[in-house]
Amino acid sequence: MLKISNDYIVTDHRVMLGKPVLKGTRLTVEMILRKGSEGASHADMLKMYPHLTEAHLLAVLAYAADVLANEESLLSVA
Repeated sequence: MLKISNDYIVTDHRVMLGKPVLKGTRLTVEMILRKGSEGASHADMLKMYPHLTEAHLLAVLAYAADVLANEESLLSVA
């Protein structure tokens, strides 16, 4: 079953165990976010993966923001 999250990100149980990936690649949203958190700039990532565009990287950020916006948290009252 293929689920499209936006124009650039898909989840498919046959690719990377269903983790969200950039469409047509095996590059996971998580990996792109990790590279950014480790200091890689958009320019760095576009050099590492020349088939990607700025729109791909912005889609990753939008996807992450959407996931966090819809996250439910349970507060523990002590």
